[in-house]
Amino acid sequence: MQIFIKFAILGLGVGSLYALASQGLMVIYRGSGVLNFGHGAIGMIGAYVAYELHNVHGLPYGVGLAIGTAASALLGALTHLLVMRNLRRASPLARIVATLGVLIVVQSAATVRYGGKVRSVKVALPNNLIRMGDIVISVDRLILLAIAAVLTTALWLFYRYTNFGMATTAVAENQRASSSIGLSPDIIATFNWALGSALAGFAAILVTPIVTLQVTVMTGLVLGALAAAIIANFRSFPIAFVAGILIGMGQSELTNYVSTPGWSGAFPFAVIVVVMLVRGTALPIRGYFLQKLPAVGRGNVRPLAVLLGVVVAVVLTALLPALWQDSMVVTFAFAIILLSIVVTTGFAGQLSLGQFALAGLGAFFAGRAADVWNFPFPLAILFGVVLAAPVGALFAIPAVRARGLNLAIVTLGIGTAVQLIVFQNSKWTGGFIGTVIGKPSLFGLDVSATKHPDRYAYVALGAFVLAALSIAALRRGRSGRRLLAVRTNERAAAALGISVAGAKVYAFAVGGSVAALGGIMMAFRKDTIIFGTEFTNFTSILAVGYTFLGGIGYLMGPIFGSFSSPGALGARISTAIFSGISTYVALIGGGLVVLIVLQNQDGIAKESTMQIKFVANKVLGLAKRKVREPALITLPPETRERVRPMTLHVKDVTVTYGGVTAVDTVSLDVVPGKITGLIGPNGAGKTSFIDAVTGFTRAANGSIMLDGNDVIGIEASKRARLGMSRSFQQLELFEDLSVLDNLRAASDPRDKRSYFTDLFWPVNPPLPGSVVAAINEFGLAEKLNLAAQDLSYGERRLLGIARAVATQPSVLLLDEPAAGLGDAETAEFAKLVRRLADEWGIAIMLVEHDMNFVMSVCDHIVVLDFGRKIAEGTPAEIRANPLVISAYLGGHDATDDHSEVSS
Repeated sequence: MQIFIKFAILGLGVGSLYALASQGLMVIYRGSGVLNFGHGAIGMIGAYVAYELHNVHGLPYGVGLAIGTAASALLGALTHLLVMRNLRRASPLARIVATLGVLIVVQSAATVRYGGKVRSVKVALPNNLIRMGDIVISVDRLILLAIAAVLTTALWLFYRYTNFGMATTAVAENQRASSSIGLSPDIIATFNWALGSALAGFAAILVTPIVTLQVTVMTGLVLGALAAAIIANFRSFPIAFVAGILIGMGQSELTNYVSTPGWSGAFPFAVIVVVMLVRGTALPIRGYFLQKLPAVGRGNVRPLAVLLGVVVAVVLTALLPALWQDSMVVTFAFAIILLSIVVTTGFAGQLSLGQFALAGLGAFFAGRAADVWNFPFPLAILFGVVLAAPVGALFAIPAVRARGLNLAIVTLGIGTAVQLIVFQNSKWTGGFIGTVIGKPSLFGLDVSATKHPDRYAYVALGAFVLAALSIAALRRGRSGRRLLAVRTNERAAAALGISVAGAKVYAFAVGGSVAALGGIMMAFRKDTIIFGTEFTNFTSILAVGYTFLGGIGYLMGPIFGSFSSPGALGARISTAIFSGISTYVALIGGGLVVLIVLQNQDGIAKESTMQIKFVANKVLGLAKRKVREPALITLPPETRERVRPMTLHVKDVTVTYGGVTAVDTVSLDVVPGKITGLIGPNGAGKTSFIDAVTGFTRAANGSIMLDGNDVIGIEASKRARLGMSRSFQQLELFEDLSVLDNLRAASDPRDKRSYFTDLFWPVNPPLPGSVVAAINEFGLAEKLNLAAQDLSYGERRLLGIARAVATQPSVLLLDEPAAGLGDAETAEFAKLVRRLADEWGIAIMLVEHDMNFVMSVCDHIVVLDFGRKIAEGTPAEIRANPLVISAYLGGHDATDDHSEVSS
């Protein structure tokens, strides 16, 4: 027990750092809504300033502490004013990448200035020992704990009781409303960035005598602070304080009880994963804010352009000297790893900061196979690529219940854990000698990078071309549409029968294999692989930044991004022109990432594509040749067949949110060929009822029978595949996809085989005749080439319903389908909905506020008020029901005034 207490006390130092740093993260998040991944780097600058002033120039410790803290505060304020303020309306992905760019810039600048040397810092706090029986306590740990506790209390009081604290909360809730009452979001955010960064600097200065001072140390340590902030849900300062202390103590205990290297450092990340799995949701809740993401390419391949590019690369490689050929290898290998980010983040929308860990694992599997089991080079590559797929799928487990910045934190944590546990374990990586791969050969030809760098460069080029062509095929196939549907709107994808979890796992598995291929190409450049320096969490961060720079949704984006990576062709060219510039490559790359986020979030590839099209159109115009317009899509013959009849029987369904009952024991039937209306005042529980029936909200009680089978325990996508589809009040279209691809996403077969075949030969089967009938029925035949976001509002409404009908449902639930339509459009739409019931045989449940619409199309109507069913019957019976009239008119007896119900 004494040993346990001893190690717990030893953990108080790092635990105090976690507590203080987490407070700084939360201050910035509360003030601006931004999770600052550069928090540790900003704190590190303060620590270096204090070190130079106190340890180098001999100034008093207090002076160094104050100026170092102020330096971090200034850097934080500048980060907001110069970068983040301009991204207030940008997507969460853009804001995250911007903070990653700041991290790259700050850490690279520090590396240029201070190098990688580890510096011991003089102890400033008293470190004499206190004995309590057999337990020895160092005073500096207790002082750090006291400082963390006092600052936590001060922050809690400040943000809870002061006007500024309340103003910060108001701005975080609604910036526009706050501005209307005279609050300045800019001033509030700037102050919070400065205060949060000052806390990072203050914590870093205090803890450097314990953890030593090195450029990369603080970035790694602040990840532990993220775990504390996540436990506190970025809201509660006291909870973050307790969590930070406990995490630090837990790490210390692991150093005593677990001898395997890395497990202690990985402990905070295990905490993050557990919290995300417990707290997350399989699908976003209703009202989850969807924001525009970077553009995505179509995946079209032009054989002549590919051939020309390959020929140029081959000729260039043949003419270059050996060092330049190695840079070509780095460019192609890095591009392959960036290509994996295009799949996971660009296509699937899952921000992964652990791709270099997957690349390293691929190199680890292949390298050990070559070293220990003497696998030939091609078989070693295959071994590493194949094994990386299930590991990538394991990375996706948190993605099933997390998204956005939470997922970014989790994947960075997992990647760092892999680095600590696997890559820094000398027993697994070959000890001091490393992993010896021998002399790679391909079809009997020696392709060793050390002896024949040109041949190995051709191998790397071939690997990139094959990987890019495979991902292009994926983008054009059914699997690509599924990924883009999930990226754009998970709820809408699930409503169409797409397995959101399956799509995410697939994206990470493919991304893992692609990253592994790049990692193998990178590692096999040398005769011996040293994993600890090549595949780090900082390189994963660099990779995301460079992919965003090149174009995270485009297949050529990785080439543009990798060109600027350390050791690549861009760095080689720069070094040849400007001597010594290689030291600044990462710094310049980070600066470019920040600039591209500020100026063009679609990346260089999108801009280049637009410029090429512009020039081509100008050339064609000068040549007096007509610019080719997109051809109208020729549709196969339509077939109008009645759907398989199914009855939806809902009995005593109850939905609760915390202690609030939104739906209270509601029962109704929806039968084939009939329309059942569900009406009620705002807040009556209508949409909550649809969410429960379709699987988007858990029903607390009751049964939901579809064709005699209880589906209450079945997830939303499976209910859709069983024959139950829905539309959404807020449309929830796939804005990045064309009208045709929106409909294909709904009607594509859900076979799992396409997940494999699409990587080599994507097949898009003809549209079913019933889907063609829906296209014609809704008047979308001439709009199929347009992006969904380019349609008029009425057309977007029609597309939302047509997409639901394209799943060929037996039961269709429409949530306010006529909202925002004019009288003439509503009348035409009413006829269309009636035809879906009469001619198609679909069982329809209609939620709508337009009483003319409801009364004209419905066969049966159910009325809700405050979550309870108060009436049901035919339209005529509902029109005359005094309870219904009372609910709509506010509770008074108004039997003579039927205007609102009957109008």
